[in-house]
Amino acid sequence: MWRMIRIASLAAVGLCLVLALGGWAYVASLDLESEPRADRNADAADLPFLRARTSGQRGRILAVVTSTPLIGDSGRKAGYELTELSRAYWTFLANGYEVDIASPLGGEPPMRLDQDDTGDADYAFLNDARARHKLANSLPLSGVDPTLYQAVYFVGGKGAMFDFPGNPAIARIVAEIAPRGVVGAVCHGPAALIGLRDASGRPWLQGRWVTGFTNAEELFLIENARELFPYLLQDELSRQGARFVEGPVYLDNTVVDERLVTGQNPWSTWSVAEHMVRALGHEPVPRARSAEEISVQLLATYHEAGIEAALAMKAGAARSDRRLLLMHAVVAAMQWRLREAYQLQRLARN
Repeated sequence: MWRMIRIASLAAVGLCLVLALGGWAYVASLDLESEPRADRNADAADLPFLRARTSGQRGRILAVVTSTPLIGDSGRKAGYELTELSRAYWTFLANGYEVDIASPLGGEPPMRLDQDDTGDADYAFLNDARARHKLANSLPLSGVDPTLYQAVYFVGGKGAMFDFPGNPAIARIVAEIAPRGVVGAVCHGPAALIGLRDASGRPWLQGRWVTGFTNAEELFLIENARELFPYLLQDELSRQGARFVEGPVYLDNTVVDERLVTGQNPWSTWSVAEHMVRALGHEPVPRARSAEEISVQLLATYHEAGIEAALAMKAGAARSDRRLLLMHAVVAAMQWRLREAYQLQRLARN
């Protein structure tokens, strides 16, 4: 996603030569490329919370990913977001649930991997033979038996906007699992809930508290999103009668409505998965927050209480992800929130 933001930033500062040079100088001054990256050779043994995994088997969770590789005929990549699958996969596994992966077409679904967002847990997923086998041989949704699962989790990715709504297998799976289990979705994943009806014929989402990728997030990354997509997710969920909860852009926002758990964007994945475990009746195994999650908490504190509160929190926190903090400074600068950009850069460098 941050790669798309960098591309967007070039367009934003391209109005004239002076602005372009100024924007380039600002981004260059942040020296993002010098920030440490995740370990490409990470494996499951490197994830401490997996070593504390629950003994025994609590059941199965179905993770559903899109089969759509492109955004319409635009040539832009769609697919599912790796981070939204891998982090939930490890969370469910650590808490005693076997995870099956399904997609509308079955087989190997189209993955979207942004190295700027990829962490150790994500590389560990890519390096895990069992996880990769499940992914390469995803179950076709039409053949899934929903009675085998305690929960269904809809993974985000822009492809979900196209092949999740109106899919009869998704309707059948949710109808079976929702009354007794948990339904979860993150980012664009809540598109799976569009068009569903309850037993009385009423929209399934009507009156439910939900979130998902917001209009502000979508239009910031893709200015002509209204033309490329058949709808914007926030608008369509609201039209279905859902009570949409919009949080700050690109920060964790997870909404729990009884046994429905939804997250706003990729940075909500860990919390969505852990809240799904809670909704299933279990307290998640202890897990140290990643540097990225700590940065998301710092950013939330900044927006709620200001720079001094965020700096105080950072002083007592474990290592944060400076790259993420700096990229939020870039986003603020692109939107001419220059004071905020300066303060976020200060938060990252302090």
